[in-house]
Amino acid sequence: MKIGVPKEIKTNENRVALTPGGAEVLRRHGHKVFVLTGAGLGSGFSDAEYKKAGATILKTAKQVFDNADMIMKVKEPIKSEYNLIRENQVVFTYFHFASSKDLTDAMMKNKCIAIAYETVQKEDGSLPLLIPMSEVAGRMAPQEGAKYLERTMGGRGVLLGGVPGTEPSEVVVLGGGIVGTNAAKIAAGFGAKVTIMDNNLYRLRYLDDVMPKNVTTMMSNPHNIRAAIQKADLVIGAVLIAGAKAPKLITKDMLKLMKKASVVVDVSVDQGGCIETCRPTTHENPTYVVNDVVHYCVANMPGAVPFTSTIALTNSTLPYAVELANKGWHKACVENEELKLGLNMISGEIVYKGVADAFKYKFKDVNSML
Repeated sequence: MKIGVPKEIKTNENRVALTPGGAEVLRRHGHKVFVLTGAGLGSGFSDAEYKKAGATILKTAKQVFDNADMIMKVKEPIKSEYNLIRENQVVFTYFHFASSKDLTDAMMKNKCIAIAYETVQKEDGSLPLLIPMSEVAGRMAPQEGAKYLERTMGGRGVLLGGVPGTEPSEVVVLGGGIVGTNAAKIAAGFGAKVTIMDNNLYRLRYLDDVMPKNVTTMMSNPHNIRAAIQKADLVIGAVLIAGAKAPKLITKDMLKLMKKASVVVDVSVDQGGCIETCRPTTHENPTYVVNDVVHYCVANMPGAVPFTSTIALTNSTLPYAVELANKGWHKACVENEELKLGLNMISGEIVYKGVADAFKYKFKDVNSML
């Protein structure tokens, strides 16, 4: 198979879908890898390293898309890439369709085979291709929150962990999954007073066992969320429903209860955000203010630490990419239930229910297409 790796062109996105080491593995399986010149520079990988790994370097994005049977990306295609994707071409990337009707419509129109990293799912319900970036984003969230709590950045002027003789900051984490667990761990490490909320009592029991003493677990419901955010200096949104829009756990009215110049970091912005006043921002312009609350809603947080993120992502995606390349997408998805769940669109048909439900579009059972 011919695999194409374009350069990511979303604002300040420095990750790349494949390391030179990953390219070498695909070459050893007998596949051709085409990489756009400069695609790896933001992550610290030169064209020379890709060449040494056996990849072919191409000069334009069009050449990469034209030559490839399968495109490997990090972020969803943006408008200038829509027409580069052709019918029945496999696109393997983070799509997050439920957060963008324009993207959904465009991929239906070009009739590609859209396999979304974020919905590849194991038998135990875990999301192996979302986990590494969730770990990165979760660990970054308190770091970014701490920065924007500084007075010079528009925040309350409080130190996350405080110092002897002062109160530590109060951090509320909405969601006890991979993002939330990592966020709570780092915030607790800073010395903050952390409350992590989830609606799964079994998950809360687990978190209560493994978290340090400055982390409190609490059942997530509107009453408890309202009470918790009134005390919070920093709220981290870490809610995920695979492939579907995130529920709005903090409404506009609830936001008014928060302290002036407190901060929200909504990591679930990729799926529409769990804070009603959230809208996607970029690393270039990461924040805005609503009701005197600083909002940090960068949709590609791991793009700020691309060397770490690219290696972590390739570690996870490469085995699936090899299987897709070795068998072809159809056979691979028939034989591998995890990859089958990654299928969001097949030749213009939506085959992932969360995407269809987000826009009230027609849903077609994936098995009927295979």
